[in-house]
Amino acid sequence: MTKPDAPSERPHLVLASASPRRLELLAQIGIVPDVVAPADLDETPGVDEAPRVYAERMAAEKALAVATAQEGAFVLAADTVVACGRRILPKAESVDEARTCLQLLSGRAHRVYTGISLIAGGRQITKSVMTRVQVARLSDPDLAAYLNSGEWQGKAGGYAIQGLAATYIRGLNGSYSNVVGLPLHETANLLKGSGFPLYQASSS
Repeated sequence: MTKPDAPSERPHLVLASASPRRLELLAQIGIVPDVVAPADLDETPGVDEAPRVYAERMAAEKALAVATAQEGAFVLAADTVVACGRRILPKAESVDEARTCLQLLSGRAHRVYTGISLIAGGRQITKSVMTRVQVARLSDPDLAAYLNSGEWQGKAGGYAIQGLAATYIRGLNGSYSNVVGLPLHETANLLKGSGFPLYQASSS
Protein backbone atom coordinates (compact mmCIF):
# COMPACT_ATOMS: atom_id res chain seq x y z
CA MET A 1 0.00 0.00 0.00
CA THR A 2 1.52 3.27 -1.10
CA LYS A 3 1.59 6.24 1.21
CA PRO A 4 -0.17 9.43 0.12
CA ASP A 5 2.12 12.11 -1.17
CA ALA A 6 3.35 14.49 1.51
CA PRO A 7 2.16 18.04 1.11
CA SER A 8 4.57 20.07 -0.98
CA GLU A 9 6.76 22.50 0.88
CA ARG A 10 6.17 26.21 0.60
CA PRO A 11 8.41 27.77 -2.07
CA HIS A 12 11.54 29.57 -0.89
CA LEU A 13 10.84 33.32 -0.71
CA VAL A 14 13.58 35.95 -0.93
CA LEU A 15 12.89 39.60 -0.17
CA ALA A 16 15.28 41.81 -2.14
CA SER A 17 14.98 44.72 0.29
CA ALA A 18 16.55 45.82 3.56
CA SER A 19 13.44 47.79 4.57
CA PRO A 20 12.12 46.77 8.02
CA ARG A 21 8.79 48.30 7.03
CA ARG A 22 8.37 45.85 4.17
CA LEU A 23 9.15 42.95 6.48
CA GLU A 24 6.51 44.21 8.92
CA LEU A 25 3.95 44.63 6.15
CA LEU A 26 4.53 41.10 4.83
CA ALA A 27 4.24 39.73 8.36
CA GLN A 28 0.89 41.49 8.63
CA ILE A 29 -0.47 39.15 5.95
CA GLY A 30 1.30 36.09 7.33
CA ILE A 31 4.36 36.06 5.08
CA VAL A 32 7.88 35.72 6.47
CA PRO A 33 10.63 35.63 3.82
CA ASP A 34 13.18 32.83 4.11
CA VAL A 35 15.97 35.20 3.13
CA VAL A 36 16.40 38.98 3.16
CA ALA A 37 18.94 39.93 0.48
CA PRO A 38 18.98 43.62 -0.43
CA ALA A 39 20.41 44.53 -3.82
CA ASP A 40 23.30 46.99 -4.03
CA LEU A 41 22.51 49.14 -7.07
CA ASP A 42 22.97 52.65 -8.37
CA GLU A 43 19.57 54.22 -7.68
CA THR A 44 20.12 57.45 -9.62
CA PRO A 45 17.02 58.33 -11.69
CA GLY A 46 17.52 58.66 -15.43
CA VAL A 47 17.33 62.06 -17.09
CA ASP A 48 13.64 63.05 -17.29
CA GLU A 49 12.65 59.57 -16.05
CA ALA A 50 9.03 59.58 -14.91
CA PRO A 51 8.42 58.57 -11.26
CA ARG A 52 6.29 55.51 -12.11
CA VAL A 53 8.80 54.31 -14.70
CA TYR A 54 11.65 54.80 -12.23
CA ALA A 55 9.88 52.87 -9.45
CA GLU A 56 9.16 49.94 -11.77
CA ARG A 57 12.68 49.95 -13.19
CA MET A 58 14.32 49.93 -9.79
CA ALA A 59 12.08 47.13 -8.49
CA ALA A 60 12.79 45.02 -11.58
CA GLU A 61 16.55 45.61 -11.40
CA LYS A 62 16.66 44.77 -7.68
CA ALA A 63 14.81 41.50 -8.26
CA LEU A 64 17.09 40.53 -11.14
CA ALA A 65 20.26 41.39 -9.22
CA VAL A 66 19.27 39.12 -6.32
CA ALA A 67 17.72 36.31 -8.38
CA THR A 68 21.06 35.42 -9.96
CA ALA A 69 22.18 33.98 -6.62
CA GLN A 70 18.79 32.55 -5.61
CA GLU A 71 18.03 29.98 -8.29
CA GLY A 72 14.58 28.46 -8.02
CA ALA A 73 13.36 30.86 -5.34
CA PHE A 74 10.55 33.37 -5.47
CA VAL A 75 12.31 36.76 -5.43
CA LEU A 76 10.27 39.80 -4.45
CA ALA A 77 11.57 43.36 -4.77
CA ALA A 78 10.03 46.79 -4.36
CA ASP A 79 10.93 50.44 -4.66
CA THR A 80 8.91 53.38 -3.32
CA VAL A 81 9.07 56.86 -4.83
CA VAL A 82 7.59 60.12 -3.58
CA ALA A 83 6.91 62.56 -6.41
CA CYS A 84 5.73 66.13 -6.81
CA GLY A 85 4.56 66.27 -10.38
CA ARG A 86 7.37 64.64 -12.35
CA ARG A 87 9.97 65.51 -9.71
CA ILE A 88 11.32 62.50 -7.81
CA LEU A 89 12.11 63.43 -4.22
CA PRO A 90 15.20 61.87 -2.60
CA LYS A 91 15.48 59.56 0.37
CA ALA A 92 16.46 62.23 2.86
CA GLU A 93 19.94 61.75 4.29
CA SER A 94 20.40 65.18 5.93
CA VAL A 95 18.26 67.69 7.83
CA ASP A 96 18.57 70.17 4.97
CA GLU A 97 17.44 67.56 2.44
CA ALA A 98 14.46 66.59 4.62
CA ARG A 99 13.54 70.25 5.16
CA THR A 100 13.55 70.91 1.41
CA CYS A 101 11.29 67.89 0.79
CA LEU A 102 8.83 68.82 3.53
CA GLN A 103 8.63 72.45 2.45
CA LEU A 104 7.84 71.27 -1.06
CA LEU A 105 5.12 68.86 0.20
CA SER A 106 3.57 71.34 2.65
CA GLY A 107 0.00 72.32 1.82
CA ARG A 108 -0.24 70.33 -1.39
CA ALA A 109 -0.95 66.90 -2.81
CA HIS A 110 1.72 64.54 -4.05
CA ARG A 111 1.89 60.99 -5.37
CA VAL A 112 3.60 57.93 -3.97
CA TYR A 113 4.52 55.13 -6.38
CA THR A 114 5.72 51.69 -5.40
CA GLY A 115 7.08 49.38 -8.04
CA ILE A 116 6.87 45.67 -7.17
CA SER A 117 8.62 42.92 -9.09
CA LEU A 118 8.44 39.16 -8.64
CA ILE A 119 10.65 36.55 -10.26
CA ALA A 120 9.24 33.03 -10.04
CA GLY A 121 9.42 29.99 -12.28
CA GLY A 122 11.67 31.70 -14.78
CA ARG A 123 9.24 34.58 -15.28
CA GLN A 124 9.37 38.18 -14.05
CA ILE A 125 6.29 40.31 -13.44
CA THR A 126 6.62 43.99 -12.58
CA LYS A 127 3.89 46.50 -11.83
CA SER A 128 3.33 49.66 -9.82
CA VAL A 129 0.73 51.19 -7.53
CA MET A 130 0.04 54.89 -6.99
CA THR A 131 -1.46 56.65 -3.97
CA ARG A 132 -2.33 60.34 -3.79
CA VAL A 133 -1.46 61.98 -0.45
CA GLN A 134 -2.59 65.43 0.73
CA VAL A 135 -0.33 67.14 3.27
CA ALA A 136 -1.54 69.95 5.54
CA ARG A 137 0.33 73.23 5.54
CA LEU A 138 3.27 72.89 7.90
CA SER A 139 4.01 75.78 10.25
CA ASP A 140 7.59 76.54 11.22
CA PRO A 141 7.08 74.86 14.64
CA ASP A 142 5.55 71.80 12.91
CA LEU A 143 8.52 71.54 10.58
CA ALA A 144 11.06 72.00 13.37
CA ALA A 145 9.38 69.37 15.56
CA TYR A 146 9.33 66.78 12.79
CA LEU A 147 12.92 67.43 11.79
CA ASN A 148 13.97 67.10 15.44
CA SER A 149 12.25 63.71 15.65
CA GLY A 150 14.73 62.16 13.21
CA GLU A 151 11.98 60.07 11.60
CA TRP A 152 12.81 61.53 8.19
CA GLN A 153 16.19 59.78 7.98
CA GLY A 154 16.41 57.60 4.90
CA LYS A 155 12.73 58.10 4.08
CA ALA A 156 11.58 58.88 0.54
CA GLY A 157 10.28 62.44 0.50
CA GLY A 158 11.58 63.01 4.03
CA TYR A 159 8.65 61.52 5.95
CA ALA A 160 7.19 58.27 7.27
CA ILE A 161 3.38 58.17 7.16
CA GLN A 162 3.24 55.44 9.83
CA GLY A 163 4.92 57.72 12.38
CA LEU A 164 4.58 61.30 13.59
CA ALA A 165 3.98 62.54 10.05
CA ALA A 166 0.46 61.06 10.23
CA THR A 167 -0.40 64.22 12.19
CA TYR A 168 0.04 66.24 8.99
CA ILE A 169 -1.72 63.98 6.48
CA ARG A 170 -5.08 65.54 5.57
CA GLY A 171 -6.19 62.87 3.15
CA LEU A 172 -5.20 59.83 1.17
CA ASN A 173 -6.62 58.33 -2.01
CA GLY A 174 -5.45 54.78 -2.63
CA SER A 175 -3.45 52.18 -0.74
CA TYR A 176 -2.12 53.17 2.68
CA SER A 177 0.35 50.27 2.78
CA ASN A 178 1.70 51.50 -0.56
CA VAL A 179 2.79 54.74 1.13
CA VAL A 180 4.43 52.76 3.95
CA GLY A 181 6.43 50.84 1.35
CA LEU A 182 4.54 47.83 -0.05
CA PRO A 183 0.99 47.68 -1.46
CA LEU A 184 -0.30 44.57 0.27
CA HIS A 185 -3.34 43.82 -1.89
CA GLU A 186 -1.35 43.92 -5.12
CA THR A 187 1.64 42.09 -3.62
CA ALA A 188 -0.57 39.30 -2.27
CA ASN A 189 -2.28 38.90 -5.63
CA LEU A 190 1.06 38.84 -7.43
CA LEU A 191 2.40 36.10 -5.15
CA LYS A 192 -0.81 34.09 -5.26
CA GLY A 193 -1.07 34.37 -9.04
CA SER A 194 2.46 32.99 -9.36
CA GLY A 195 1.71 29.95 -7.20
CA PHE A 196 2.90 31.10 -3.79
CA PRO A 197 0.53 29.81 -1.05
CA LEU A 198 -0.52 32.77 1.09
CA TYR A 199 -2.47 30.75 3.63
CA GLN A 200 -1.42 27.38 4.93
CA ALA A 201 -3.29 25.15 7.35
CA SER A 202 -1.68 24.45 10.69
CA SER A 203 0.28 21.22 10.83
CA SER A 204 -1.07 20.44 14.31
